[in-house]
Amino acid sequence: MLHKTYFTFGPFAENTWLFWTNDLQCMIVDPGCYTKSEQAELEGFIAENNLNPVLLINTHGHIDHILGNAFVHRKYGLTPWLNRLDLDIYQGGERYGAVWGITLETPPDPQLGLEHGSQISLGEETFEVLFTPGHTPGEVCLVHTAQEFVIAGDVLFRMSIGRTDLPGGDHPTLIQSIQEQLFTLPDSFEVLCGHGPSTTIGFEKLNNPFLS
Repeated sequence: MLHKTYFTFGPFAENTWLFWTNDLQCMIVDPGCYTKSEQAELEGFIAENNLNPVLLINTHGHIDHILGNAFVHRKYGLTPWLNRLDLDIYQGGERYGAVWGITLETPPDPQLGLEHGSQISLGEETFEVLFTPGHTPGEVCLVHTAQEFVIAGDVLFRMSIGRTDLPGGDHPTLIQSIQEQLFTLPDSFEVLCGHGPSTTIGFEKLNNPFLS
């Protein structure tokens, strides 16, 4: 059984997701904790629930999804996993932050192993990696088939889609990723978004104005 929760952190209201197993092994996805109080909130939840963080995943390299990488690395000794095509964006985070008046603590060098079709194991639980570029060149989503949900990062939102006007974005590619990777999942699948509320594949097929 996999358990999950999320925190909305940072100046971009980014959703930081936590997943943990019955034996309390924990995966942190896209830590956006920016302030000391946000870091304390994440740390407090992990401590109060006796979780053991063993994995740090970045769905993509945008600054709002990596703001907490340095903290998580320092606190729990975890190296983030990232798709190789997002390395330039990831490494440019401090430069992008300056444009927004945000100081990014230098994140650790990532492991570049998130490739389409690869699997991530958290205890006995398994996630499949889907390559879903368009919002960024190397964004990935993670599918948990047993409990019917997909971690969608900034690919798909409730009645919206990820921006494609940022460096590396490409609108036709994003639409293709959603149609060919996400919309081939069963309608019942829950979509865990990087911003805003969760949704389902079936709801977005019927209601998303960008995908009708």
